[in-house]
Amino acid sequence: MCDTMVALKEATAQGIVLFGKNSDRERNEAQSVEFAPRAEHAPDAQVACTYVAIPQVPRTHAALLCRPFWMWGAEMGANEHGVVIGNEAVHARTPPQEEPALIGMDLLRLGLERAASAAEAVNVIITLLERHGQGGSCGHLSPRTYHNSFIIADPHEAFVLETMRREWLVARAQGVRSISNIYSIGREAERVSAGLDMHIRNEGWSHDLLADYAAVMADPQRDMISHGRARGRRSTTLLQRAGGRLTAGDMMAILRDHGAMAEAAPDWHPQHATQRTICMHAADGERGGQTVGSLVSELRGGRAVHWVTGTAAPCTSIFKPVFADMPIPPHGVRPTDRFDPQAMWWQHERLHRAMLGDFPIHLAAICDERDAMEADFHERVTDVAANGDEVDRAEVIAACWEEALWVEERWMAELDAAAPPGEAEYRASWVEMNRRAGVSA
Repeated sequence: MCDTMVALKEATAQGIVLFGKNSDRERNEAQSVEFAPRAEHAPDAQVACTYVAIPQVPRTHAALLCRPFWMWGAEMGANEHGVVIGNEAVHARTPPQEEPALIGMDLLRLGLERAASAAEAVNVIITLLERHGQGGSCGHLSPRTYHNSFIIADPHEAFVLETMRREWLVARAQGVRSISNIYSIGREAERVSAGLDMHIRNEGWSHDLLADYAAVMADPQRDMISHGRARGRRSTTLLQRAGGRLTAGDMMAILRDHGAMAEAAPDWHPQHATQRTICMHAADGERGGQTVGSLVSELRGGRAVHWVTGTAAPCTSIFKPVFADMPIPPHGVRPTDRFDPQAMWWQHERLHRAMLGDFPIHLAAICDERDAMEADFHERVTDVAANGDEVDRAEVIAACWEEALWVEERWMAELDAAAPPGEAEYRASWVEMNRRAGVSA
C-alpha cells in the first residue's frame, strides 16, 4: 500500500516539477537502488521481465531504479531524460489476472527505458499493456495480484494512468495530484481504452455515457481495507498546505508523515496506528507491510536531481542525491530478504528496528540533524548540477552518500536500543520477521 504524488510548476517554490513516492511492501522485502546504463540491443533481442520475455527495443535509456530485490521491474524510478514514474496497486470489481504476464513494476521500468517524455511513457505503457497484458503475483512471501495505476511526469507535465487488466484511462495532472491504492480518475478522463466503456456497461456497473470511472470500477471492500481514500486526502491536504510554494524538503516531509494522530501526539508510536499512513510502519495483523524505500525528484529544464533513501522508513532515513545519467556511489552488496551487514538496506534496517524500542524519543533525537544534513546536501547538489561537470557531480554525490552512511552508523552506535515495547502481538510480529531474515536480537 503506497502513495505517489506530483506538484506541477505552478505549485512549487522554484517553478519546477516535484515528484515523490513511498514504496510500501513486506517488511523483509529489501529494495535496491540501481543504475541501468543506456544500451544498444540486437534486432532479435528479448528482455526477460519478471515472469515473461518480450521483444527488446533497439535502444534503451539510462535509468535510476528503486527495485524490490526479487523482481525485474521497479516500484519507482527516473531516466536520463527527466521522466519519473511511480506505481500503485488498485483493485477493481473485475479481478486481476493471475496468469503470469507483465506486472505493473515491469511496465514502469519499460516506460523509463523506452520513453524520452512523460507523454511518450504513457503511450509505451499503454501499448505494452494492450499487447502483453498484466498478471501474476506481485507479492514476496504472500501471493498478491492487482491492477496498477501510475503517475508519470517530466519537467513539463504529468499524467495519471489507471488500468484494469488490458483496459486503461488517462488524465492530465494539474497543480498538485496524488494517487494511492484507489481509482481516482472520474469523469475528467482525457483518453480511455477502446473496450473500457463497453466492459462497464456489459458488467452492469453503469449505463451513463459519461461514467464516473473511479466510482464504478473500484472494488469497495478492497478500497476500505487499503485506507487509500484517507491517505489520498491526507497527501493532498499536505501538498496544498504549502500554498503553491512546495520544495523538495516539503515533499520529503510529506513522505515522512504518520497522519493526523501522530501530528497531534508527540509520543505517537507505530504500534498505536489504527490506519495505514503515508510513512508506513509494520505491525501485527493487516498492517504487515512498511515503507521500504522512498524517492523525491526535482525536475527542471536542465539536469534533474533525484533523492533516494535506499532504505526503509523515510522518517529514520537520510535522503541522498543521485543523477539518473550516472552510476550511484558504492553502497554495499545488493540486498535480499536475508540480513546482510554488507548491504546498505539491512545496515539501516538494524537501526530502524532498534529505534522501535522507544520510537518517539529516538526519532526526536535524530530528526534535526537529519533535516539539516539534507538541506546542506541540497545546497551543494543544486550548485554542482547547475555549474559542475561530470567529475564535479560525481565527487559531490559520493561525498553526500559517504557522510550520510557515516551519520547513520553513528546513530546506531549511540542508540540505547531496547526490544519493541508494549503489546505481545506487536512484539511477536517483529520477532518472527527478524527470525525469518536472520536478524539477531
